[in-house]
Amino acid sequence: MAAQSSKPKSVHDFTVKDARGNDVDLSQYKGKVLLIVNVASQCGLTNSNYTELAKVYEKYKNQGLEILAFPCNQFGSQEPGTNEEIVEFACTRFKAEYPIFDKIDVNGSNAAPLYKYLKSSKGGLFGDGIKWNFSKFLVDKDGNVVDRYAPTTSPLSIEKDIKKLLEKA
Repeated sequence: MAAQSSKPKSVHDFTVKDARGNDVDLSQYKGKVLLIVNVASQCGLTNSNYTELAKVYEKYKNQGLEILAFPCNQFGSQEPGTNEEIVEFACTRFKAEYPIFDKIDVNGSNAAPLYKYLKSSKGGLFGDGIKWNFSKFLVDKDGNVVDRYAPTTSPLSIEKDIKKLLEKA
């Protein structure tokens, strides 16, 4: 652990893998408002969340919103597919135009470093653990975690918070 010289100061300090296994430096999102979501294809929350995420993205993508979707199979094994299957599902069935990344763990010892950071920045109601699919983190243009929303929180209901961050200089 001591080898890691500097603690990440923002989401922009992370590099993650996209669904094809390529490195994506999150610093490319500097100046954008991010909504980071752990997604699943076979969850009771799938239809409403994917549908509303697409609506919110369509409405605000040209104003600087980016949605980053991270598939996760840790909750009821509701994301069993390969990355290719997940991307096809989200893009075909729900017209997801935002990036979908490599399937990750969000909890436990193998949790992705980005998710460890997100959870330590904004603990949930019941501690740091992600409780279920479609937990959402709202990140400002500087890469700071501003808010965390429960899986059952509708993406449309956080529109006002997204708008507020987009309007900030």
